[in-house]
Amino acid sequence: MKQRIAFTLMMSFVLSSLMSCWVTFINLGYSDQFLHNWGRAFILAWPAAAVIAFVFGPRIQRWSMRFK
Repeated sequence: MKQRIAFTLMMSFVLSSLMSCWVTFINLGYSDQFLHNWGRAFILAWPAAAVIAFVFGPRIQRWSMRFK
C-alpha cells in the first residue's frame, strides 16, 4: 500500500505540474503573472489528480494488462 500511495503522489505531481503548465500557457499565454497563475492552477489540480489516480489507477492498470 505504501508503494501505491507513493507512486500515486509522484505520478499525480508530475502530471499535474506539466498539464497545469500547458493549460495555463494555452489559456493565458506567457506574462509576468505566469508563474503565479501556474502555481494556482497546480495547487488546485494536484489534490484532484491524486485522488483520481488513487481511485481509478488499479482499474486502469487491470484494463491495460489486457494488451499483453
